[in-house]
Amino acid sequence: MKYFLLSVLFLFAITTSAQVIPEPQKVSGTIVNDNSLLPIPNANIININKVKGVTTNASGFFEMEVSVSDTLHISILGYRSLRVRVTNDWLKNGTAKILMTEKAIALEEVIVRKYDLTGYLEIDSKLIPEKENYRYSISGLPQAYEAGESSPNAFTRVLGSIFNPADMLYNFFGNKPKELKKLKAMKKDDTVRNLLESKFDRETIAVLLGVDKKEIAEILQRCNYSESFIQTANDLQIMDAISACYEEYKVLSKKHERYIKE
Repeated sequence: MKYFLLSVLFLFAITTSAQVIPEPQKVSGTIVNDNSLLPIPNANIININKVKGVTTNASGFFEMEVSVSDTLHISILGYRSLRVRVTNDWLKNGTAKILMTEKAIALEEVIVRKYDLTGYLEIDSKLIPEKENYRYSISGLPQAYEAGESSPNAFTRVLGSIFNPADMLYNFFGNKPKELKKLKAMKKDDTVRNLLESKFDRETIAVLLGVDKKEIAEILQRCNYSESFIQTANDLQIMDAISACYEEYKVLSKKHERYIKE
């Protein structure tokens, strides 16, 4: 009888837990120009909470899996980026029209200077220095490498930040564990990867990590990435660099904790 009651309780617990898990929900929307009301194709929509992305079709339409209170980051070249919160009303109605505003800038007015990136791929790709340090990523390899003259190893500064609670890396890596876990999730989503590979403005990375764009450069400097890499790498390479530094930090931090206990 005792074992029977335990079995019943076990089955009840499984049934209860299964009921608690919410079913996936979807919302859809159409993104249009707020002036002409024409649809905007190829706009990028990223669910910041789930790190999943989609793009709008030729009619400006998209559909994606969400939960209530998720935040969607919407961006496309030439328009002001938007952040839209998923509400119960949106989930109930199922669809929405989202207006985007064009940026007041013309491509022909952009002044190009060395390392002064514009956000336009056609221009920024021509600003890569030929004789300075540059970190390259090769598909299939777990790590990137920096060519040119040898750069100081990041080991010293990363290790130093572990011993110094006031260090910028210590504060960043210690206070944002959830955001940093998103780095691996970013690589798994093709839409997010393709978007980061084509961008140079650090906006999407800053949104996903919950930091200011200026902090990204500081993080990479503390990890001893060269100035030319920081200024010229695309957002996907920047993401890989932060991820590599974070993994090195975690390994060294665990070794440090083990050493203290011993």
